Amino acid sequence: MATEKKSQNPSVQVAIIDDHPFFRQGVRDVLNAEPNIEVIAESGDGVEALKMLEEIKPQVVLMDVNLPGLNGMQVTRRLKTRCPDVHVIILTAYDDEEQIYRAIRIGASAYFAKDVEPRLLIDTVRAVADGYYVIRNKRMTPKQAEQWMLELYHRYGIDPEEKTFSPLTNREMEILEVIVEGLSNRQIANRLGISQQTVKNHVTSILSKLDLSDRTQAAIHAIRHGWVRLPAEETDEPTT
Repeated sequence: MATEKKSQNPSVQVAIIDDHPFFRQGVRDVLNAEPNIEVIAESGDGVEALKMLEEIKPQVVLMDVNLPGLNGMQVTRRLKTRCPDVHVIILTAYDDEEQIYRAIRIGASAYFAKDVEPRLLIDTVRAVADGYYVIRNKRMTPKQAEQWMLELYHRYGIDPEEKTFSPLTNREMEILEVIVEGLSNRQIANRLGISQQTVKNHVTSILSKLDLSDRTQAAIHAIRHGWVRLPAEETDEPTT
């Protein structure tokens, strides 16, 4: 009867990437006991895992951070670039807001410490397979996750070494940076000393080049790809 149920309702296919066989076994047993969730692959090495995941393209990957070869964050970044429809849940011993932000920024859909409750992990596997994010135990739509990431960007920024090639011109990059700050076209025009129509033309060009539909998507794209700098912090401290 169980086999018939799975055939009628396709299983969420999951891969577990962790260098501890005992941990993999425990997670595998928990997930395989659930209806319509199936662990189809495992690996304990980052390089091996990336190659395997690109070939089999599971719906969900449970990814440890501390892996030999390539660490889990490196694997996630490369995997999401090559296979954007694969959803990654980071599982690690380190659980703080900055690490969660950096994991979501490079493409993860959720981030948990390894002592996560089994039921929460199961629910998260199903949620990310349906296209949701789970951040701080809260299920979010992509739009909500984008807003969360924009807010955290102003606190943590991006690492300088993460900058990558951009197809935009220098002026378009300059405008994209202030879009990330949340400025309107009028505010951008005032800051850069150009007309609002010129700003509008550049924004249209940015969206066209990146094949995006709105400014929020452009801001998130810039953050994910390391194209923007952390805005300068304002301070209320008196100068001396």
